[in-house]
Amino acid sequence: MDNAAIEEMFAALGPVTVRRMFGGKGIYFEGRILALEVDGDILLKADTESAPDFEAAGSSQWAYDGKGKPVKMPYWSIPDEAFDDPDEMARWVRLAYEAALRAKK
Repeated sequence: MDNAAIEEMFAALGPVTVRRMFGGKGIYFEGRILALEVDGDILLKADTESAPDFEAAGSSQWAYDGKGKPVKMPYWSIPDEAFDDPDEMARWVRLAYEAALRAKK
């Protein structure tokens, strides 16, 4: 996904910074990482407070293969309905930012 499309997706927050990392991209707002782009997919940050919302919406948690077993990371796919509704997308990116704020404490 190109940077302009990523910036549009996160427009509800304000200007985001996109940085290359680990073969993908990190997406930051106000210095905090709130999403990743991996293999063309955007994954939003979640934590114990917000992960149940992502799971209930049908999102999947990102995991990578770590020495023979999956390692789950605190990033989730964007719920399908958010791609067709800017208000829904805004809701999910705000949840990701809130998780990023809590992670800094």
